[in-house]
Amino acid sequence: MSLFAHLRTAAVAAALALLAVGPATAHEFKSGPIEVVHPWARATPPAAKVGGGYAEIRNDGAEPDRLVSVTAEVAGRVEIHQMGIKDGVMTMRPVEGGVPVPANGTAALAPGGFHLMMMDLKRPLKAGESFAGTMTFEKAGTIAVTFEVAPIGATGAGTGH
Repeated sequence: MSLFAHLRTAAVAAALALLAVGPATAHEFKSGPIEVVHPWARATPPAAKVGGGYAEIRNDGAEPDRLVSVTAEVAGRVEIHQMGIKDGVMTMRPVEGGVPVPANGTAALAPGGFHLMMMDLKRPLKAGESFAGTMTFEKAGTIAVTFEVAPIGATGAGTGH
């Protein structure tokens, strides 16, 4: 085989590999009008029993929906929480009834607001790893997702600070 043929074969193989990786690197998960964009969690110290999870939820539909429950393979259970300030004191509490996702809008699960509390962690969350979970919506049903683990001090998906 000529050098040109080898290079052409290598180029085709590289292009096919990039196509295979393309959808996975987008890190978006969809069911009907609901799209979960880049679910992520912060790394935890070795002995931690809880961890935080985050994502952006987009609703391209004409009807509102609601995130009602979440699972994570690394946790015994996952609760939806909301953080806020009341009378100058930071509070965090479980959310009853889930998180509303407005029609043609978004809901953010982010540090300092609505977020996921992964309780009874089965192992530490290490930066660079990922784990499987599900997000269940009132109307869109259950969406399988993969959470990417960012460094301990991360403030957003794919950030180191």
